[in-house]
Amino acid sequence: MRMALRRVGAVTLTALAVVLAPTSTVVAAAQDPVPPESAGTQTVDEDPEFLELHIDNVTPSTVTTTSDPFVTVTGSVKNIGDRTVRDVSVRLQRAPAVASSEGLRTSLTLDQSRYDTVGMFDTVASRLDEGQSKQFTLSLPLRSDTDISLDITEPGVYPLMVNVNGTPEYGGAARLDDARFLLPVFGVPGSPAVPPDISSPVAVTMLWPLADRPRLAAGVPGSVTEPVRLVDDDLATSLADGGRLDELLGAAEFATRESVDRDHTLRDSLCLAVDPDLLITVENMTRGYLVVDDPSDPTGSAHEGAGKDAASAWLDRARSLAASMCTTSVPFAQADLSAITEVANPDLTATAVETPADIVDNVLGVTSLRNFVWSDAGVLDDATAQMLRGDEATTTLVAANSIDTTTPRDSAHVIEATPPPAPVPANGETTPAATETPTATGSVDALLFDPSVGTALAAMGTTPQTPSYTPERARYDLSDDSQTARLQDALGAVSWSALEPGAARAAGTPRSLMVVPPQLWTAGAEDAKTLLSTVSSLMRSGLATPRPLSAMLGRQPGSPELATLEYPDQAAEDGVPAHIRDAAATQTPRIEALNAALVDDPQAPLTPERFTAPLREDLLRSMSLAHRRDDERRSAEEASDVRADEVAETMDDLFGAVTVVSPGGVYTLASEQSPLLLVARNDLPVGITVRLQVDAPSGMTITDIGPTTLPPRGSRTLTVPTEANDSRKLVVKFSLTTADGQQLGEPTSVTVRSNAYGQALAILTACAGALLLFLAGRRLWHRFRGQPDPADEGYERS
Repeated sequence: MRMALRRVGAVTLTALAVVLAPTSTVVAAAQDPVPPESAGTQTVDEDPEFLELHIDNVTPSTVTTTSDPFVTVTGSVKNIGDRTVRDVSVRLQRAPAVASSEGLRTSLTLDQSRYDTVGMFDTVASRLDEGQSKQFTLSLPLRSDTDISLDITEPGVYPLMVNVNGTPEYGGAARLDDARFLLPVFGVPGSPAVPPDISSPVAVTMLWPLADRPRLAAGVPGSVTEPVRLVDDDLATSLADGGRLDELLGAAEFATRESVDRDHTLRDSLCLAVDPDLLITVENMTRGYLVVDDPSDPTGSAHEGAGKDAASAWLDRARSLAASMCTTSVPFAQADLSAITEVANPDLTATAVETPADIVDNVLGVTSLRNFVWSDAGVLDDATAQMLRGDEATTTLVAANSIDTTTPRDSAHVIEATPPPAPVPANGETTPAATETPTATGSVDALLFDPSVGTALAAMGTTPQTPSYTPERARYDLSDDSQTARLQDALGAVSWSALEPGAARAAGTPRSLMVVPPQLWTAGAEDAKTLLSTVSSLMRSGLATPRPLSAMLGRQPGSPELATLEYPDQAAEDGVPAHIRDAAATQTPRIEALNAALVDDPQAPLTPERFTAPLREDLLRSMSLAHRRDDERRSAEEASDVRADEVAETMDDLFGAVTVVSPGGVYTLASEQSPLLLVARNDLPVGITVRLQVDAPSGMTITDIGPTTLPPRGSRTLTVPTEANDSRKLVVKFSLTTADGQQLGEPTSVTVRSNAYGQALAILTACAGALLLFLAGRRLWHRFRGQPDPADEGYERS
C-alpha cells in the first residue's frame, strides 16, 4: 500500500459514487473510474485514511508451465478510519510486463491507471465498521479466450495490484487503498503451454549473510576468567528454534542437502557471508555468559544468559554447513568502511577488513575466501578503495549504479596494479625507489550487482530496509507493503534477468546475476526457503547456471577501461556521524599506547592483545551500519553513542589504574643526596612498563630511573636518586607515563624536606673553624712566650 504516493483522496472522488458501485458487468478492459492521471504521476494524499489493504498470500508465488492456470490472492481489508465504510469491494489488476531492471521498483509506484488489465470487483463486505477487518480471496485466470483474465501470454515479470473501493459515511464511493506486488512467470500453463527462452541462461552467484547487530557489552576489556557480558539476550532467541539466525541457517541447510540439491547447482552458486563479530559473540556464549541489567553500565549488575545450549547447537550447524560450501567474511560488525578510512588507523583498519577472515577460519574451521570485501553500504568511495588496496588483487562488491562506466558489465577495474618497487642492487647501493616507503601494488576490482535486485531483497523480512544505493525515484515507504508483497517483489527481481534475455541484450547488460541481500537480513524461514527454491528452479529449468564466487575473484573484466566510483549522498547520510568517527580517532591511539606498554608474559594466559582487542573491536561496533537504514535507526544510533562513551570511560579507568601512590605528609631526606622512595601501583591484570616523569623545583635534582615494569595487580617501590640543595620544603610532582608519553593516572605531589643547609652552612662552618684555629694559636703563642693570655684576665688562680 502506497496511499501517500498514489491514492487519490476519497473526498475528491465523491462525485463519482455512482460510477464506482460494484457490478457484475465489468469487462476485462475496463478502466478504474478514478480520473486518469498522466503516466508515472504520484499524487500526495492529505485526506483521511479509511481502509487498509493487506496481502496475506499469493498462489502460485512463481508461475511455471505446470502451475495451476489461476492466480489467487488472499488478504484482508481493515477499517482504520473514524467512520463506517459501506460497499467494500476489491479487484485484481495488471500492468505491462517489466521491461527494464529499473522498472522492478518504479513499476510499483506507477499511477493505478497504468494497471490497465483488470478483473471484476468482488464484494468483501456491505458494511465495515471502525476497527473491523474482513478477509477476501481473489482468483483470476492467467489467460483465457472467453473469460476475464490477467491476459498473461508469455513469460516475464508482471506488476499486479489489488484495488479496494468503498463508500465512507458522509462521502461518496472512492478507491480507498491498493496493494501491489510482482508476479514472476517462468512459463505460461495451459494448452499449449508457453515455455521460457533458455537459449541464454544467466550465471547466478548468491551470497547468504549470517550477521547480527553488535551484542557484546561495551567497554569491557578481555579476560580469561570472567564470562562475557551481553547487552540483552535477544541473540539467544535468534539462535534458538524459530529464531531469525536459526531460520536463515536452516533454509541454507535444507536447500543444499543432497536429497534436494542433487547436482549441487545451488550449493555451487551459494556462498555464506559471515560476520566475525557474530561468531565471536556466539562462541563466547557457548562457555556461559551474563546479560547486563543496564546496557549503559556494562560492569554493573547482570544475570545469567539463557542461550548457552542454543549457541552451541547453532555454531555446530554453522561449522558443518561452512565446511561443505563457499564461505567468506564481511567487515567486522558491518562497520562503515568510509568512516574507518577517515580514522586512518592501520590497526583499526586491519581489525575491520583483514582479521575477519582469520576469525571465520578459526571459529568455523574452514578456509574462507580471501581478498574479497563486501561493504555493508554496497558502495565505496575512492579513499576507501585505496585503503583496501593490498599487494595482491582485491575484489570488492558494489551496486552497479555506484560505478561510472561507459560499458554495461558485471565487473570493473577500480585501481590498476602497479609494478613492485625496484629491488636493492647486489652491490648494496640503494636507489631512490628502494628507499621510498613501501606502498601497496595490487589492483582493486569491483563485482557489480543490480541495485533493483538488492533493494527488493533488502525489503524482505520483518524489518525491511532501503539500501543507500537505491535511487531516489525507487524509494518509498516499505511499511505500506505486507511481508508477502515484499517477498513477491524480491522473487520477481531475482527472476527478471533470466526471463528477459532480449531486454538484457538490448541494454548491453552481461548475462549474470549477483543475488546480494543486506548483511543484516531479517527474512524469515518461509521467505528464505521460497527465495532459495526460486533460484533453484531457475537453474533446474535451464534459465540459469551456477557461477561460484571464487571464480569471480581476481577476474579481469572484458574491457581495460578504469571505472570511476560514485559515492551517493544517501550513503553519507546513512553512515556513521562525525562525533563517532572523532571518538574512534581519539581512542584508537590510546588503545595502541596502552597495548604497547603492557608486558607480554609468555607464562601469563592474558596477553596484552587479548586484553585490549575487545576495546578496539568496540570502536568498530560503534561504527556499525546495522539497522541504520530501517525503522530501528534511532535505537542503533543510541547504542552507538553508548558504546563510544563506554570505551572512552573504560580507557580513562585503565589509564587511571596505574599511578604513583602519594606518601602523604612531608617526606624528609636524611641528607642532601638521600634517594627518594616512591610506590608505583598497577591495578591492571597485565604487567605494564612505565616511565617516571618528574617536575622538580630549582633546588632539587632528580635522576631519570628509566623504564620500570610493574607487576599485574601489584606495586613496586621506586628508588629515585635525588640531590637536594635547599633545606626548605619543596613540592615535587611525579607522574607515570607510557613510553610514548601517554599519561597514566593522576600526577602526585610530594612535599620534600632535606637536612642539608647548603652554601650558608658551609660558610658558617668555615668561619667557625677559622675562629677556633685563631683563638687556639693565640693561646699557644702567649704560652710559649711565658706571657699570660689577656683573655684569662680576671681568672687568675688564688
